[in-house]
Amino acid sequence: MIVLKTGRELKIMREACRISAGALQLVGKAVEPGVTTAQLDKIAEDYILSQGAVPNFKNYEGYPATACISINNEVIHGIPSEKRVIKQGDIVSVDLGAKFEGYHGDNAATFACGEVSAEAKRLMDTTRESLYEGINAARAGGRIGDISHAVQEYVEARGYSVVRQFVGHGVGTSLHEAPEVPNFGTAGRGIRLLPGMTLAIEPMVNLGKPGVRVLPDGWTVLTQDGSLSAHFEHTIAITADGPQIMTVL
Repeated sequence: MIVLKTGRELKIMREACRISAGALQLVGKAVEPGVTTAQLDKIAEDYILSQGAVPNFKNYEGYPATACISINNEVIHGIPSEKRVIKQGDIVSVDLGAKFEGYHGDNAATFACGEVSAEAKRLMDTTRESLYEGINAARAGGRIGDISHAVQEYVEARGYSVVRQFVGHGVGTSLHEAPEVPNFGTAGRGIRLLPGMTLAIEPMVNLGKPGVRVLPDGWTVLTQDGSLSAHFEHTIAITADGPQIMTVL
């Protein structure tokens, strides 16, 4: 069931999203050679708790950490570890969120550790830009497929592929709500977009083919062909005046 949010609910969600965005920004600034993914996770958790919120990924379906931190050919859901040390040239995808007064925020970004290869930078840029193409297509009266098509068209026109086994989603009092928001599809198809809908749009883009596999840990998702992957995400609200990005400071 799709839940349309009231003005009061959106106000609370904006605070959850602000906290989520603040945590993501702090983690991004801390990405540098020699830092462990567990250290980054602690930065995120400490900040979220300091803001009167709680990390919404931690213990979600058994997930053991505050943030998902995925490096290079890891697409999503990388588990932070003291043994995982970030190196010069890595690209580091961080996905995290905060729950505040019963409502969730959710956002992600891929960060460069120092100087990265030209192909890595282009992949990151394309993925980030495709997110905004999707957001711009999220207009009241339109369809979910408008978002999906905008992302897919932008990505594939630049020679990359979108992951199909994992998708964006609604968000609100649950971290994952209806509807699903795929990063591929046909414009004009799917559920109609209405004011009050809140969506997490999150392109996951591979340098190579779209196939992925899950490690035996049950969480970490890698590209099947070993190619680099990038991930960007915002939580947005559909309004009569156009899409509003809530995961901003």
